Amino acid sequence: MISAGDFKNGLCFEMDNQVYQVVEFQHVKPGKGAAFVRTKYKNVKTGSVVERSFNPNEKFEQAQLTRRDMQYIYSEGDLYFFMDQESYEQIPISADKIGDAIKFLKEEMVCKVVSYKGDIFQVELPITVELVITECEPGVRGDTTNNASKYATLETGAVVKVPLFVNQGETIRVDTRTGDYLERA
Repeated sequence: MISAGDFKNGLCFEMDNQVYQVVEFQHVKPGKGAAFVRTKYKNVKTGSVVERSFNPNEKFEQAQLTRRDMQYIYSEGDLYFFMDQESYEQIPISADKIGDAIKFLKEEMVCKVVSYKGDIFQVELPITVELVITECEPGVRGDTTNNASKYATLETGAVVKVPLFVNQGETIRVDTRTGDYLERA
């Protein structure tokens, strides 16, 4: 059991037969009245975010999430198949559970598959991935103002903004959380 006073960012708890993850929290001690915990939390299955205040003494069951390293093998329609690195078991995961990370998912990439009581609800990609640029226009010298950039299409089909000096066929590092170009690999 965990109390609302012990909330931290990323902590998962059960409430009303649902699993929630704390996104933000703030301990508030007003001049008058009792202290409370202002919390923003999201449902891990649906992704909906809710703001609510809790009494610091309210108790919740702490949810134990399982994160396993799995390798992405291939896709077939709306299903993406991942292989467990230890048991070699292949598991299909639907595209909606992968979310926006699907833009940077590359075959043979090792990801963390997050589940709760055997129910998979999220796939976490590595923070940075190295991808090859398959299509982009050449940068023209002297065609710059401040911080000039252009769009490039990556091998996974994702489109990112890159500096003018980056060319087609080069490998770049991309932040999977924001989709931003970081550097040449």
